[in-house]
Amino acid sequence: MTPFSEISMSPKAAWAPFQATAENPWSPRLAAHLFRRATFGASIARINESVVSGLDATLDQLFDLSEAAPFEEEVAVAGRMLASNEESRGLSAWWLLRMVQTPCPLLEKMTLFWHGHFATGGDKVLDSRAMLNQNKLLREHALGRFEPLVQGISKDPAMLIYLDSTENRKTRPNENYARELLELFCLGPGNYSETDIKELARCFTGWEVRGARFRFNEHQFDSKSKSFFGNSGNLSGEQAVRAVLDHDACPLFVAKKLIRFFVFDAQEITDEFAQPVADQLRESNFDIAATLRVILGSQFFFSENSIARKIKSPVELAVGTLKFFDATSNMNQITRRLERLGQLPFYPPNVKGWDGGTSWINASTIIARANLVADLFASSSTRLEAGDLKSWYRRSRKTLSQKDFAGLSMYWMAGPLTEETTKVLELVSDKPRDLLVTVASLPEYQLN
Repeated sequence: MTPFSEISMSPKAAWAPFQATAENPWSPRLAAHLFRRATFGASIARINESVVSGLDATLDQLFDLSEAAPFEEEVAVAGRMLASNEESRGLSAWWLLRMVQTPCPLLEKMTLFWHGHFATGGDKVLDSRAMLNQNKLLREHALGRFEPLVQGISKDPAMLIYLDSTENRKTRPNENYARELLELFCLGPGNYSETDIKELARCFTGWEVRGARFRFNEHQFDSKSKSFFGNSGNLSGEQAVRAVLDHDACPLFVAKKLIRFFVFDAQEITDEFAQPVADQLRESNFDIAATLRVILGSQFFFSENSIARKIKSPVELAVGTLKFFDATSNMNQITRRLERLGQLPFYPPNVKGWDGGTSWINASTIIARANLVADLFASSSTRLEAGDLKSWYRRSRKTLSQKDFAGLSMYWMAGPLTEETTKVLELVSDKPRDLLVTVASLPEYQLN
């Protein structure tokens, strides 16, 4: 992958709207790239539709949430039933099925992003209803404004349980949530002091969880004057959150998180490079949808600096494979595989969430990732819209009118196939299942 230091595009050019050229036309390759990043992938038919309709129309469709409410009504009952039976692991399978079936895949991808950002684990919360409610909160605000999301997560019972903040008393202010709000959720290290943490924690006194619900206990609220980021007085928790979001470091911190998740795996992103995205956040009053549209429609996003510059997370690998083949499967079986690979929804490893990037790949996980895909198509529970894998393969090759793998790989993989890899695939080209397993083990298939 290209080191960040070798990127030659200026920030202004990088985040300018994408302009197709003869060298880089709007094509199946770029459309497939957009679907892999903005969603969990798409079928060949959906990719071809996007090529015909164009980038702007495709982005319009991705940001269209008109079908979100009807779909929510369909799946909410199952989620509540699982939660009432304290089936937290079942909720993981439930969410994976949502990712596959949702008519609003960008919304679901953003919900996963926020789940990793405001990481909360069911293994500590031990309340599946609280975890389900948090998931709903993240989805409701996923593409809205940042402040309502932060205000909501600050009072979320699952979050407060996870960070040991269920009883925040004026005589014993709990600093856990205050610290993570500053370090992990809004500003990043180096932008606050220990005094800021203590003053912020005082603002959250009286915030409790009672009967699995948030409650403000005015008798436990520290009503004495506090001083925090230039604000003084009897500051409430809500006012303190607003002061955090007004800090100059906040838009830049959020911008970098969005860039890492959607654009490329780079731990070190300069302030200068991310500044146009941060400016967009600030100028739009932290409108996530408007900012994400700038990112997903940019020159940089569709350049070689971004394409094939991310590694698929285990969830992206599993759900993306099903989406590409127009398939469904037994999600409970998939969750067991995902847990071994280190990414089970509702169970992030810690409050920092998943590290992502190269942490997904090592000698053992590359085999386990290939086995996940192989198991999908060995399972009797897997159903393809085309009927079976052989039918899908015949239909796809006929649609593409290609005698080699160049056409198929353009839809299937982020990275181009080498001549050597192509020869390997040709050896198993008449055996679709063997072909699929071989593809799943390729380095090119691990890229997003």
